Amino acid sequence: MRYAAGVDVGSTYTKAVILTEDGQIAGKAMARSGFRLAEASQNVLNLALANAGVARDDVAYLIGTGYGRFQVPTRNVQVTDLTAAARGASFFFPKTRTVLDVGGQTMKASRLDEAGRVRSFRLNDKCAAGTGAFLEKTARYLGYGTEDIGPLAALSRDPVPISGVCAVFAESEVINHLSLGASPADIMQGSIVSLVARSVQLLRRVQMEPEFTLVGGILRFPSMVSLIVEKLGGTVNVLKDDMPQYAAALGAAVLARRRAFEQPVVRPDLGGRSVWSSAAQS
Repeated sequence: MRYAAGVDVGSTYTKAVILTEDGQIAGKAMARSGFRLAEASQNVLNLALANAGVARDDVAYLIGTGYGRFQVPTRNVQVTDLTAAARGASFFFPKTRTVLDVGGQTMKASRLDEAGRVRSFRLNDKCAAGTGAFLEKTARYLGYGTEDIGPLAALSRDPVPISGVCAVFAESEVINHLSLGASPADIMQGSIVSLVARSVQLLRRVQMEPEFTLVGGILRFPSMVSLIVEKLGGTVNVLKDDMPQYAAALGAAVLARRRAFEQPVVRPDLGGRSVWSSAAQS
C-alpha cells in the first residue's frame, strides 16, 4: 500500500500525519519544534511512520506546512497553514464554513467556500495576547506549567478581568490580582475569557458564518471551547483529545493524498469527534 504524509512545523510543536490511499489516518506523531526545524520535522515524520508501521519509501507524496514549512526535508511541496487547517477541518466536518485556529504564537480565522478553500482570513495582531503564549505566560507567572492551564481554569468560580492588551503586561496584571486576593484559578480563567473575546472579534472580521470548526493546540482546553460556543451560538465542531493540534498536518496529508492518488476521500467515522452546541451546554 502507498501512503501520503503531512508535516506541520509550528512555532511550538511539530506534528505529522500519515494517510492511506483511501483516506484513513494510519499514524501520527508530535514533538516540540525547538530551533532545529529541519531536524524536528524529520524526527516527527519518522515517529509517525513508525507508529503507522510504514517505511519512508512507501510515502508517495509529502507536503510541509506551518511557519517552518520550508524546512521540511524531502517534501514535494509546501502549503500555508491557512490552507492546510481548512482542509483538515473539512476532512472531518465537510460543512465547515468558518475555522478558528489558535496556536502557540498565532491566531487565525478563515471563512471557507463549499469546497473547503479559503475565501477570506484574518490574523491576530503582532502582540502575543491573541495567542496561546498569553496563557502560557500567565500560567508561568502563577507558578504553573502549560499542562496545568485546563485543570486550573476548571476550578474558577469568579474570573477576574484581564485587559489582554499585551502579553508583556500580563505579569503586572497577575501580580496586581494576586495582591488583591484573587485565586490563581480565577486569574487563569480571566485570561482565557480575554483570549476568547479576541478570537470572536477576529471571526467577525472574516464575516463568519456557520458551520464553525475550532482547531489548534489551545482549543484542547474545554473551558475555552465552552466560552466560544456561548459567544457564537449554534453548533461548533471540535475534535476530541489531541486532534485539534493535528488539523494542519492532517490537511497537508489530505492535499498530499490528492496529489498522489487523485481519489475521492472516504469520510472517517465521526464517532471520534466532539460536537458542541450552545443548546447542549445550557
